[in-house]
Amino acid sequence: MTPFTSSTQVFDWISHYINVEKGHTSVLGAVRTRFTLDAMKTLAALADHPETRTPVIHIAGSKGKGSVAAYSANMLEEAGFVCARYTSPHVTDWRERITLGNAFFDEAVYCDAGNELFSITGRYTALTGATAAPTFFELMTLYFFLCARRAQCDAMVVETGMGGRLDATNIVDPRVSAITLIEKEHTEYLGNTLALIAGEKAGIIKPDRPLALAEQHKEAYDVFVETCAEKGSRLYYLPVCAHAEHIRVSHHGTSFSLAFNGLPAPLDVSVPTPGVIQAYNAALAVLAVTIAFPQVDGVSITRGLAKSSLRSRFEKIWDDPVVVIDGAHTGASIAACADTWTALYGAGGVLLFGCAADKDAAAMASILFPRFSYIIITTPGTFKKSCPETVYAVFANLEKAEQKNAGKVRFMPETRSAIEQALSLGREKKAPVLAAGSFYLAGEIASYTMRGEAHTRRTLV
Repeated sequence: MTPFTSSTQVFDWISHYINVEKGHTSVLGAVRTRFTLDAMKTLAALADHPETRTPVIHIAGSKGKGSVAAYSANMLEEAGFVCARYTSPHVTDWRERITLGNAFFDEAVYCDAGNELFSITGRYTALTGATAAPTFFELMTLYFFLCARRAQCDAMVVETGMGGRLDATNIVDPRVSAITLIEKEHTEYLGNTLALIAGEKAGIIKPDRPLALAEQHKEAYDVFVETCAEKGSRLYYLPVCAHAEHIRVSHHGTSFSLAFNGLPAPLDVSVPTPGVIQAYNAALAVLAVTIAFPQVDGVSITRGLAKSSLRSRFEKIWDDPVVVIDGAHTGASIAACADTWTALYGAGGVLLFGCAADKDAAAMASILFPRFSYIIITTPGTFKKSCPETVYAVFANLEKAEQKNAGKVRFMPETRSAIEQALSLGREKKAPVLAAGSFYLAGEIASYTMRGEAHTRRTLV
């Protein structure tokens, strides 16, 4: 194979391993039916352990991980660190997963690290056998570490994927672990109770390494307390250590006062993303950063938060009609999104909704249905399995029970057609449009509305 000459080529090659990630036979003729950290440890060893070269903040949880990661990385950048950030999923560009703070790496870094990854994967296959291919997420994770090493980063902020204990990122030895709110999600993999899910997320807590913890339901909180005690890890619990107060949400973002035990006085700060939840995400990020890097001062905190724009977190992407995309896909995150929507745009509007098959569509529908005048159910892209017919039935049953506004809920499984219908309806009714339920759906509508614009700009939106 000729060397990679663009980041697009690298990501296209890594994408060949997506079916391995899902436990299906891939185009490479390999399948993974059992997941452990063994493969990731072997890959890292073949790469001479790039994950150990740089201090790490490691983030897990059910919601808010990407926000906490972005806030953390930007504060570190403002404090003078060269900080690599690893998050998922992306919205319109694969490079959004592997970034240098709030910007893309130079193309040379992506290409050189991609060629190194290709060589390592070949050696891994020769060592383990052709049928033991690594997964998509394992390769993406190692690719991130290789990019960070090539760019000579001196800090890394690393978000887990689905879980924690067996997540490919869990080969790091972080300065601090941070865990956001735990909800019931991915129950077929993580367990069907908050305690079981928290146990999987708690797998990122390392012996003698502190934990910054967001406010939790008691069932989950007890698991984290027990795990910290077992591992000798100091627990910093957000409601005790920091408080986000006087929260004000507007079309321009969220401002609040942050009272924090490590700061001499409360800080008046703001983030560009609207939503009360963003104040709490920012507070957790400040807690994690100042534990791991005590030299980060109030100026770096304030400036870092102020420049932290987030893709698909109540992101306004269009004006005619107003279009907002949000990757919210759990009950609590949808509730936060809906509250922000109502506060800024009032009741009514157009909802474009789609979610993956493993999400609680009924819980989200009960929150969203009364808030919108028009609802279109569609397929949230193709990356994850979905059952839009089932989601439509949930919303349709709510419409039937309401016994009014017949035709409020529409079913358009073809995503592009649904997007066009939502935009047309928004213009006709002079109503704002919200796309929610999946980061992949958010990406589809973002790509649609960005047609004709340059996709090669280096700085992230």
